Amino acid sequence: MRLQTSKSFRSSSVFLLNKIFKSSFSSQSQPQKPLAPQSFIRSSAGKDDPVARLCRENRFKEAIDLLCEQNRGKDAIQLLNRMDRPSAAIYSVVIQSCLKTRSLEDGRKVHQHIKRSGFVPGQFISNRLLDMYVKCDGMEDAKNLFDEMGRRDLCSWNVLVSGYARLGLLQEARKLFDEMPDRDNFTWTAMVSGYVRYDRPNEALDLCRMMSRCQNWQGNKFTVSSALAAAAAIPCLRIGKEIHGHIMRTGLESDQVVWSSLSDMYGKCGSIEEARHIFDRMVDRDVVTWTTMIGRYFEDGRRDEGLHLFKDLIKSGTRPNEFTFAGVLNACSDVTAEQLGRQVHGYITRVGSTPSSFAASALVHMYSKCGSMVNAERVFKGMLQPDLVSWTSLIAGYAQNGKPNEALHYFELLLNSGKVHPDHITFVGVLSACAHAGLVDKGLQYFYSIKDKHGLTYTTDHYACIIDLLARCGRFEEAKRIISGMPIKPDKFLWASLLGGCRIHKNVELAEKAAEALFEIEPENPATYVTMANIYATAGKWAEVAKIRTIMDDRGVVKKPGKSWIEVKRKTHVFLVGDKSHPKSKQIHEFLGELSRRMKEEGFVPDTNSVLHDVEEEQKEQNLSYHSEKLAIAYGVISTAAGTPIKVFKNLRTCVDCHTAIKFISKIVDRKIVVRDSARFHCFENGSCSCRDYW
Repeated sequence: MRLQTSKSFRSSSVFLLNKIFKSSFSSQSQPQKPLAPQSFIRSSAGKDDPVARLCRENRFKEAIDLLCEQNRGKDAIQLLNRMDRPSAAIYSVVIQSCLKTRSLEDGRKVHQHIKRSGFVPGQFISNRLLDMYVKCDGMEDAKNLFDEMGRRDLCSWNVLVSGYARLGLLQEARKLFDEMPDRDNFTWTAMVSGYVRYDRPNEALDLCRMMSRCQNWQGNKFTVSSALAAAAAIPCLRIGKEIHGHIMRTGLESDQVVWSSLSDMYGKCGSIEEARHIFDRMVDRDVVTWTTMIGRYFEDGRRDEGLHLFKDLIKSGTRPNEFTFAGVLNACSDVTAEQLGRQVHGYITRVGSTPSSFAASALVHMYSKCGSMVNAERVFKGMLQPDLVSWTSLIAGYAQNGKPNEALHYFELLLNSGKVHPDHITFVGVLSACAHAGLVDKGLQYFYSIKDKHGLTYTTDHYACIIDLLARCGRFEEAKRIISGMPIKPDKFLWASLLGGCRIHKNVELAEKAAEALFEIEPENPATYVTMANIYATAGKWAEVAKIRTIMDDRGVVKKPGKSWIEVKRKTHVFLVGDKSHPKSKQIHEFLGELSRRMKEEGFVPDTNSVLHDVEEEQKEQNLSYHSEKLAIAYGVISTAAGTPIKVFKNLRTCVDCHTAIKFISKIVDRKIVVRDSARFHCFENGSCSCRDYW
């Protein structure tokens, strides 16, 4: 049984040990003598100090072993200093203790003691010292020792090469590597992995080719895994397949480490099918392997397959970790799959797993993106120490859900917490909240505080947000001054923000300048053409509308079709404008006709200004009546019980006419209707919207 001692007990024992050794080793030439009986040491508890007892019995090797086991390296060195010519075994234990605690200074003291004592270290002790210096990042000490060593074996060279490679000192590592009389798999792996780790994959692969030409080279799982990592880092599928062929020829395909590296290489090289093929052939798949494969699907935009594989993981009995949960929850955020996100949250709760900060942040993000701010806030408040990602997700969530006051409230709480400091992404959420609420002065105050108070550098996102804020309010002169004073080039998001403000305030001249910049940056984006066409249509400039449409045809730009979807009874229903393909299309259109009649009775007037056809008003109204979000809302109303909230998602920004119409619909059917368009959430209730018509 290992004996434990208290801190005070230890300090008293060291004091008494020093006293003992002053009498026992008054001269290093004297033989070691038994300790005097009067030095018998007792703690306050009345128990023998095991170290002192071992010293009294002249069992100094065991005393040092015990001190090192208790991580009392300094005490062990004090004891070492009182000993006459310690053995190689004692030096080995103390050096290993210094390595274990990563105590470079203590390691130097042991090395100096070896020199003073006259002890001549053999190859083993020299290599152990070298390993200690390398792993404690004392590379200068390591190189000096290496140069002093009269004899160096392969281990000596490997330790120093791997140390340089691990720290990114690749030039020094390669110089030693080239000087080596012999090399083994460890040498090659250390050098290749060093190149890969420090983003020099081409040099790693050059070394792999050199390695393959060496006579009798076979390689091992670590070497080929490093080679595969190099192919993945470029990425180069052809080279990866060549390495795969070598693996098959040398019989390394049975190793799980190699299989995992192969799957990772194929995934990073964009060959998801090959990655899945390797994954399916693996016998022992751990949670890291599952998580990586699931993540590959998400990165490739194949979310359904990723989510299906996650379900397979649950069925397999392998327990997901926080990274698995975070990846799946982020995928749910991207496709606004709140129902699945809730199921994942429920699974975390059922298995008794307390979400880590990482997974909890993903939950806050998911609920915020899906418009469920009550749940987002509940998860946030359940976190012991919310991290910056959680704060930022909650702030941005409230901003997008038309609750700027709550967003700014939590931002002030963040500032007052003293534990977390906002970064540039946090300020994007704050400025967005101000922009969507028309809080110009408050927004400008926050904008200038980014640099003046918080010492951060403005990003293009910050400029885009402040231009959005000013343009929405029609303060174009201030917007132009800020743009002209920018130290960085305006990006597409800034010009799109300015163009959006011009659309609201019918500023055709400035809109044309913003559009000109956007046409140069991304001529293939149909949104710019459509927005300019809407601006011209509102101004009655039908000739200009025709020119825009001609330019789109000439450049092969196609307007992205608007679509909306709604989930009813765990099934997603998708609608396009004027869609008649749904099984309940007849009931939907009949219901919309009845709604249209009642809306007009309530005073609704269709906004036909943005209809891109120079046709009669009646035709324009008909074109507006069957926009995709109206079809989705109608289906939701006729398919659910009275009072059930309706939640619809749309891939584009909802038009002014639909926005006004849905306010009327929410009052007529007495439903809460939430519409998530490409920009934000709109919560319609009793004839009004959470955005207060400012979006």
